[in-house]
Amino acid sequence: MIVAPAGGPAFEIAPHHCFACGTLNEHGLRLDLHLEHARSWTELRIAPGFQGWDEIAHGGILCTVLDEVMAWSLVAEDHWGVTARLAVEFKAPVAIDQLVRAEGWIVSSKRRIVHTEARLTDVATGRLLARATGTYVAADADRKEELRSRYGVRRLDRVTGPGLSPGRPDPVAGP
Repeated sequence: MIVAPAGGPAFEIAPHHCFACGTLNEHGLRLDLHLEHARSWTELRIAPGFQGWDEIAHGGILCTVLDEVMAWSLVAEDHWGVTARLAVEFKAPVAIDQLVRAEGWIVSSKRRIVHTEARLTDVATGRLLARATGTYVAADADRKEELRSRYGVRRLDRVTGPGLSPGRPDPVAGP
């Protein structure tokens, strides 16, 4: 999986089984994530298999998407954390197959505690569909190195073509 930032270096992540972003999970969301400075975003259509009420996306799936973009905003800053607290406010139902954009960003951090926010919007109208706040505990130095190694995180010097074909990859010490 290539995590592609807007205007910055791309990162390649080894295939893995995460329900939200893993390419190996045949039942997962397989989110296409993008990183920027202390931010992460994705656009997607919720598939019918993730339905709650008839023709409406399940709220737990929306929570997962919001949690994922907030968590990846930490990775954009080389924090690599786990969720300690998540609060979501639903503003409007999300229809199955509606194109939505989820954005997460770091609000503040102190030592290893990182506070984030996120929003889910309708791509066509910009309407706010949900918003979230999260608290994450960032990994210590040893765990970060272990995670970088496990997920094969590599910075790509250049990315070319419409499919984001990688140029020459270099090991990454952090984004």
